[in-house]
Amino acid sequence: MKILLIGNGAREHVIAETLKKNKQSTLYAYLKSKNPGIIPLSKDFEIGNYSDLEKIKKFAEKVKPDFAFIGPEEPLNNGVVDLLNKLKINSIGPTRSLARLETSKSFARNLLRKYSINGNPKFEIFTKKNVSEAKNFIDGLKQCVIKPDGLTGGKGVKVQNDHFQTKKEALEYCNEVLQSHQYVIVEEKLEGEEFSLQCLADGKTVVAMPPVQDHKRAFADDKGPNTGGMGSYSCENHLLPFLTKKDVGKGLKMTGKVANAIHKETGEFYKGIMYAGLIKTKTGIKLLEYNA
Repeated sequence: MKILLIGNGAREHVIAETLKKNKQSTLYAYLKSKNPGIIPLSKDFEIGNYSDLEKIKKFAEKVKPDFAFIGPEEPLNNGVVDLLNKLKINSIGPTRSLARLETSKSFARNLLRKYSINGNPKFEIFTKKNVSEAKNFIDGLKQCVIKPDGLTGGKGVKVQNDHFQTKKEALEYCNEVLQSHQYVIVEEKLEGEEFSLQCLADGKTVVAMPPVQDHKRAFADDKGPNTGGMGSYSCENHLLPFLTKKDVGKGLKMTGKVANAIHKETGEFYKGIMYAGLIKTKTGIKLLEYNA
C-alpha cells in the first residue's frame, strides 16, 4: 500500500513511524522543510510550500498513493484535501470547508451555539464595525480570553492574568487583532484542568483515543507564553488523574454531535482527526477549541 504523508513536524514523524510498522506500506512524503526522521522512512520525498498546490498535485500524480495522511493545519487550510479529492485520492484530513473547525474559531463557536451543543463558554464575536460593543461584554465578565479568528500557530490566544492584566489591555488587544483578522472572539476565562481528546472520524462514527494533557506554556512553572505544544502525557488506564470515564464520555459525545452538526451545515462528512481541546470545570466539560 502506497501512502502519501504531508507534513514535516514531530507529529508527522510519529505518524510515519507508525505507518511503517506495517511492512506492506510504502511511504512518500511531501514536506515544507527536511525532517531527518521522516526522510529515511520514505521511498521518495518532495520539499515545497504547503500553498504550492500545483507542486503537491504533480507529486501526488507521480506517486499515485492509495491514500494521503495530512498532518498540519496549513495544507488543510490551503485546500489540499479538495485537490486530492479531484485526483480521486482519499485523505485522512478534512476539506478546506470542514477544516474551519480549527481555522475559524467563530465558525466552531457558532456551530455549537446553533445546534445547542453543550460546551461553549460565554462568548461574543466582534468585527471592526462593532468592536466598540466589546467593552460592555468584557466588563460583564469576571476575567476574559481574547482569540483571533484564524491560524496563529497556537500562539495568538491571550488570557487575562497570564498575558495581560486589565480589561483596558483586553480591549487594546481586540483592536490589535482586528488590524490583521476579520473577527476577534472574546470569551469568559474558564478555570480547571485542560486536556485533549483526539477522535478519529469518518463523518458518521467518531472514536476517541486516550485523553492526554499537553505541556503548552514555555518556561518553568508555566510562566511563559503559549507555544504550539512541547509534548504531552497520558496514563496507562486511558484516563488522567482528574478525569473519570464519564468525563471522557461527555467529551466524545460533544464531538459526535459536532460531527453531525458540521455535516448538516456543509453537506460534507468530516474525515480525519477531530481534536478537541477541553477543560474540566466546576460546571462540567467545556470546549476551548478544536484542531483539525
